[in-house]
Amino acid sequence: MTGLEEFIGQINTFAWGGFMIVFLVGTGVVLTIGTRTVQFRRLGYAFKLLFSKEHAGDGDITPFQALMTSLAATIGTGNIAGVATAIAAGGPGAVFWMWVTAAFGGATKYAEALLAIKYRITNEKGEKSGGPMYYIKNGMGERFKGNYSWLGWLFALFGFIASFGIGNMVQANSVAASLNASFGVDPRLSGIIIAIATGLVIIGGIKSIAKVTDKIVPAMAVIYIIGALIVLFNNASMVPTALSMIFGNAFSAKAVGGGLVGTVIRFGVARGVFSNEAGLGSAPIAHAASRNNDPVKQGIIGSLGSFLDTLVVCTMTALVILVSGLVSIGADGRMAITEGLTGAALTTRAFSQALPGLGAFIVSFGLVFFAFSTILGWYYYGSKCLEYIAGVRVIIFYKIAWIILAWYGAYTSLEFVWSISDTFNGLMAIPNLIALLALSPLIFKMTSDYERLEKGQ
Repeated sequence: MTGLEEFIGQINTFAWGGFMIVFLVGTGVVLTIGTRTVQFRRLGYAFKLLFSKEHAGDGDITPFQALMTSLAATIGTGNIAGVATAIAAGGPGAVFWMWVTAAFGGATKYAEALLAIKYRITNEKGEKSGGPMYYIKNGMGERFKGNYSWLGWLFALFGFIASFGIGNMVQANSVAASLNASFGVDPRLSGIIIAIATGLVIIGGIKSIAKVTDKIVPAMAVIYIIGALIVLFNNASMVPTALSMIFGNAFSAKAVGGGLVGTVIRFGVARGVFSNEAGLGSAPIAHAASRNNDPVKQGIIGSLGSFLDTLVVCTMTALVILVSGLVSIGADGRMAITEGLTGAALTTRAFSQALPGLGAFIVSFGLVFFAFSTILGWYYYGSKCLEYIAGVRVIIFYKIAWIILAWYGAYTSLEFVWSISDTFNGLMAIPNLIALLALSPLIFKMTSDYERLEKGQ
């Protein structure tokens, strides 16, 4: 097993290393320039479209439900534990680079959702199927006159493998650990509850998943944000100091005692991508199911993903941690964290200090519901990846395996599972980013054509 673990570790280093960081952010920069910062220019319009009742299309769920399903899979442990890990490993400046990643990631999400609608298909069950595997096969094949099914197949394989760990067992384990720490619930009992709850939802497919996620995600996000805002209001005098720590440390390596690229930027960008998944290719699978026949409009709605996930929820977590006094920067510019806390423990302590008795519950319930919604969202992603590889008839077996692994993952050690799934989650980005860059001229043209038509030109 040691040899295999070392091999997976080497691939993981590449999948989340310097080259991939440049590839991910660089693609976002290219798409931002080519769309003339569509994610910023159309932010208000995006919210208008999100809540509009005028959408008409052939999809399975509403545009709002499509975004909530994609957010269900991204707003999770990364927003609570991941932010704290980034600060602990890279310093407060890592938060700045999470913001940078999210800012450019908005254009990536826009492009992914646009292509998802344009190249989606209707499967033999009458459901919409789409995402990178389809815009790779059909989009690149159409424009470059070649067979790119193999590249789409690779994306689907990577997504299928990643789904079991990062989308299922790891999330179930986080739920069980949180319930055990806060309420003393036996992880085995938690596993049974998670498995039953998951089974009851996914049995109805995407429509059932969307009905649950469009309630869980907004409700828990609002509760979590309100809790964070109360903390920040009660510690308003510390907010300028927290922001100063973020900006001051963003271009300094002293706080973490290492090289700039290898610490502050690396952890910030990696955690930012892990949080909002811009460029990984997961979100467009959900957007492809939207009842919206206009690719550009769905792209604009999709661009909200990075904004809501990282620039709102992750920022709340970061500021609460930094105003708590648990993180300090010494006169020599080096960072110190009380008791060496990191991950969910650091976030929980920060909330608990500011809101005694209530703060820990906000974090615990946030972890539980965010992680559970991630299990639901990633089931849909994994099932669509498997459908592309083997057809719709095998999905029933995937559904059964998904429920069993949600139970098993709640109480077993997952270090190796996490390593494998994290690796393949990163590898998903490679075929997706190749397709986004290859199809970028089409994306730019469709954006320009839509906006000219808007102006009546």
